[in-house]
Amino acid sequence: MTTTSPTPSIRPTADRTRLFFWEEMARDWQSARKEGRRPEFSEYVSRNLRALREGVNREPGTDPSLRSVHRVPLPDDGCDRLPDRYIAEHHTLTLFGLHQHAASEPVHQPDVGLGTACLLLRRNQALTQAAVERRLTAAATAQDRHELVQHLQRLVPLLRQASIGLDYTRLFRELTAWDGPDRNRVLRSWGLQYTDPGTPAPQDGETASQERAPYWATFDPASRDGAELAALRSGTGREPGTVAAMWPFHRTRMASKWRNKGSLTRDLAAEHTALTLFARHQQTHDRRMHMAGNSPGTAAGLLARKAAADSEGKAATAALERRFGTLLTSADADELAMHLRSLVPLLNQAGVGLDYDLLRTALRTWDDPRRPDAATGYRQRWDRDFHIASS
Repeated sequence: MTTTSPTPSIRPTADRTRLFFWEEMARDWQSARKEGRRPEFSEYVSRNLRALREGVNREPGTDPSLRSVHRVPLPDDGCDRLPDRYIAEHHTLTLFGLHQHAASEPVHQPDVGLGTACLLLRRNQALTQAAVERRLTAAATAQDRHELVQHLQRLVPLLRQASIGLDYTRLFRELTAWDGPDRNRVLRSWGLQYTDPGTPAPQDGETASQERAPYWATFDPASRDGAELAALRSGTGREPGTVAAMWPFHRTRMASKWRNKGSLTRDLAAEHTALTLFARHQQTHDRRMHMAGNSPGTAAGLLARKAAADSEGKAATAALERRFGTLLTSADADELAMHLRSLVPLLNQAGVGLDYDLLRTALRTWDDPRRPDAATGYRQRWDRDFHIASS
C-alpha cells in the first residue's frame, strides 16, 4: 500500500477499550509480519469482509451479519433511533469492505486522510487531475452523510485499484461529524491535505523548497478563465479552507500536523480573503489587477483623483475619503476584509490595480497579538499613500 509515513502502532483511544474491526485486522497482519510469519487474513476476517460488502446500501442496524463487527455499543434504553456513531461506524465498515476487497495488505493506513489519499491518487496518474478533483469536490459538497457515503462508494474502489490506503478511524470520526458543526474542520483538513501546502510538488525548473507564487501573481488575463474566478468568488463570506472549488488555488504552506487537523491559521484566512477579493477585482479586465506597490491607500487615492475629474467633483472625492477613513479604523482583520469588499468593486469599475501580496500580509498581521503595532503602521502608511496619490 502507498503511505506517507511509517505505519504507527495501533492502540485504542482513551474512550474505548476495543479496537475497531479495521484496526484489529491491521494489527494482526502487522504482528504476523513482525514475528516472521507469513501475513495473511484469517477465515474470520475473510468472512466478515464479505459481510461488509453485502452491507453496502443497506440500512444501518438491519443486517444481523454485521453486528459482530460493530464496536460502537447500542444503548439499552428502548430508543428506536440509532446513535450517530453507530450509523457512522456502519458506513465506515462497508466502505472498508469495498476498499479491502482483493487487497493483499491492510488498506487501513493511519494518518492517511481522504485529502492525502486523493493527492496520492492524482500523483499516481491513474486519473487526471481534473477527474480526481471532481470526485473529491463531489464528496466535499455532499449535503448530508448519506450523500457523502454515496460519493465515497465510488471513490474508494479507485483508491483500491491504485493501492492507496486510508485512515478508517479518521474517516469514522469524519462521518460522525459530517452533519454537525465540525463539518468545516473536516472540509478544511481534506482541502489542506489535497493541496499539500507543507510539501509543494516541484514544478518545471522549481525545487521542492521553493514556495509556489500566489494565484494572483500567476493569473494570465489572456486566458480570461471565468470559471476559475467564479470558483474563487464563491468563497466570499465563507469560512476559509471549506470551499472545495477554491482548494486548487491555495498556496499557503503549513506544518503537516496543522494541515491534517484542518487548522484555521492566520495565513490561510488571509489568503482566502485575498483570493476572493482578487477574483471580484479581476473580472471583466484583460490586464492583471494585481499591481505591485499599489497599497489600498494608493489605490483609493487614485480612485479619488479619478472621481475629482468627473462631474461630481469634490463631493465624490469627499465620499471616497470618508469611506477610506472608515477602512483605516478597522478593529480587526474581519472588519478590514468587510471594508475591502466594498472598495474592490469601485476599483474594478475604475480599472485601478491593487497589490495583493501586500494586502494578504496586512490581513494576516492587522490584529496579530504578536505584532501590536502592525495596524497602526498600516494606517499611517496607507493614509500617507492616499494623500500622495489623490493630490
